Amino acid sequence: MKVNMIYIYKTESLQKSNMKTLKISLVLSVFLLLTSCGLKPIPSAYNYTKTSMQNIKPDDLGEGSVLIYNGADLLHKMDNTARLNVWIDDKPLGQLGPSEYLIIDLEEGKHYFEVLHKDVVNMRSNHNVEITESTKIIKIKPNLTSNTLEVTNVMPKNFDKFRYVPQRTTQQ
Repeated sequence: MKVNMIYIYKTESLQKSNMKTLKISLVLSVFLLLTSCGLKPIPSAYNYTKTSMQNIKPDDLGEGSVLIYNGADLLHKMDNTARLNVWIDDKPLGQLGPSEYLIIDLEEGKHYFEVLHKDVVNMRSNHNVEITESTKIIKIKPNLTSNTLEVTNVMPKNFDKFRYVPQRTTQQ
């Protein structure tokens, strides 16, 4: 009887110890997941177009005036991997958070876009974009293995919920 009691006690003690270790591991894993996916913002070398337009329409854009927005989906917003650092022609444009946009003046011609988002590892992609007088809207979004960039010339759904990106300049 005494041997059985010792065995039961040791088994319960071992189970409590394993539960405690499991809880600590779970808390640390969640903490690492939430903090490891943070992408530091980069200051912009570009001047964003200040706009007083309350309701921006595609007809207000074009001829070099281009709206660029982050079209991240819900999954990337939930796990904090939706922020994108963007460079155009090797100059930093800045960081676009989820549901953020900016308007910038770009010269007509070919431009080289580099996009970075951070998941478990850095997801970097390169895109060659031809800016013409009819280029108005560019959607950039993170995906599971990289990033996508698409000239859509179509306003995103629920654009009224988007906000203009705060400009971080190199002087700040």
